Amino acid sequence: MTSDNIAPDEQVLPVPRVLADEPVDLAISRSDRVFTGKIWDVRSETFDYNGENVLREFVDHPGAVAVLALDDDDRVLLIKQYRHPVRSREWEIPAGLLDVTGEDFLVGAQRELAEEADLEASEWSVLLDYATTPGGNNELIRIYLARGLRATETTFERTDEEADMELRWVGLDEVVDAVLAGRIQNPSLVIASLAAHASRQSAWTSLQPGDAPWPEWTRLHPAAS
Repeated sequence: MTSDNIAPDEQVLPVPRVLADEPVDLAISRSDRVFTGKIWDVRSETFDYNGENVLREFVDHPGAVAVLALDDDDRVLLIKQYRHPVRSREWEIPAGLLDVTGEDFLVGAQRELAEEADLEASEWSVLLDYATTPGGNNELIRIYLARGLRATETTFERTDEEADMELRWVGLDEVVDAVLAGRIQNPSLVIASLAAHASRQSAWTSLQPGDAPWPEWTRLHPAAS
């Protein structure tokens, strides 16, 4: 044995670090809005990276919330809605933009569930947060798990693509099977159903409180927080 009681042929492994993304705030020398759209904008930014000026253009997005509503029979509320960019009527979960100034994330999710499905819930948890397309936009989505469901006292009038939405209750296992078979591809539905399936297997111990902070969104939207 060596003086520190480690055999010469014994490998010393490093202490594992927690697997996590690393927030980086670089010096931005120029930031311009090059397109102003009805829902979101396109921004061009120049920043210093490893001593070089780098130019990138991306969709500047306010962020969004989505809701996986789960009833007492482990059925998920799905909404079929037309999405023009992909020319499809997709199965989705209720979701909406964080475009109301100063609105709390959870309040926004509760509003979307009511507006799109005429439902409210007594139990709210954060299922997970994710970035939709980090190479092309700064959109962040928080997905909530809503349980203890009941109908709202009033119903909402829906227009445009929401006017002919189809609602369906589908077992969580059936949704996961459809995801893995590639029959449904909406990202929030895919991610939420797989996360809920995994969390259920661990007795929902991965869930966070409904009012949990969202530091990554706050970091990217300091003026709105």
